[in-house]
Amino acid sequence: MKDQSRPRALVTAPVRGAGLDLLNDIADLVIEPWIDQHPLRIYSGEQLARRADEEKANILVIEADLCSAPVFELPLLAVGSCRGDPNNVDIEAANAAGVPVLHAPGRNADAVAELAVGLLIAATRKILLADHDVRTSEVFHDGTIPYQRFRSWQIAGRTAGLVGLGSVGRALRWRLEGMGMQVISYDPYAPDATCATLAELLDRSDVISMHTPITLETSGMIGRKEIDQMRDGAIFLNTARAQLHDTTALVDALSSGKLAAAGLDHFEGEILAADHPLCSLPNVVLTPHIGGATYDTEANHTRMIAEGLQSLLAGERPEHIVNPEVLA
Repeated sequence: MKDQSRPRALVTAPVRGAGLDLLNDIADLVIEPWIDQHPLRIYSGEQLARRADEEKANILVIEADLCSAPVFELPLLAVGSCRGDPNNVDIEAANAAGVPVLHAPGRNADAVAELAVGLLIAATRKILLADHDVRTSEVFHDGTIPYQRFRSWQIAGRTAGLVGLGSVGRALRWRLEGMGMQVISYDPYAPDATCATLAELLDRSDVISMHTPITLETSGMIGRKEIDQMRDGAIFLNTARAQLHDTTALVDALSSGKLAAAGLDHFEGEILAADHPLCSLPNVVLTPHIGGATYDTEANHTRMIAEGLQSLLAGERPEHIVNPEVLA
């Protein structure tokens, strides 16, 4: 006979690893990862509420789906958002309904930091251009040899400036230090950041890497003025969000040689038109928002949400809860 007291969880996030075993111990699972659907499926609040009601689920584990007011009309025990910033959840509605919301801060920190390193090396060593020459049998052309065309400065001994010192910034810091770079940082909310102002960081850095969330304070924080303050020949990396920088000013700086190169993993609207100026610049490496796209990210958020649910169901305060006030 089915245990009617056992929680039932609708899981629309990709889940794997040891955390999935723990989830199975905690609840009966209905697993329908959004990313495995063909075509891709992202539920609206109404659709998610309808699906949860169909399954009589009282726990939701989500990543991309919108968890808005209709969802909180259901008798839920908890919502687990597999994101660092659970911006797909209406926290105000959750609070009104008294539903705890869990999240997974830092789930993709190592993954994004690794991509930042990859973009840095690809941009500075012109790896994509070199790969193209090999694939097209153009290793020797225009009277030159590869050594001439692909000479560059090594990054060891250079200074990297991290704008934002959250989980990703910290994960990147030790990686760059391990590669022989001096790493400085600017973050007014991190007591161990080493620069008092953004201008100081820009003036001292050979590489500038963006790691801040989008807020009213940070949106557009790298504009033409800030790019002018950067060292000539600096490298610009953004594995966070494109809204942090002025793309037109960035294109101008890359075209003029003010900046030597850039590595970018995000674009407004999640897509870059084929005729966009960035696409024609040989000193830019572009990736389509794949910083967190690792199986480890999924294993990390599964574990964090599962451990949070385990604590919650045991009457304890979860480590990563957005709205602890509802526990009262």
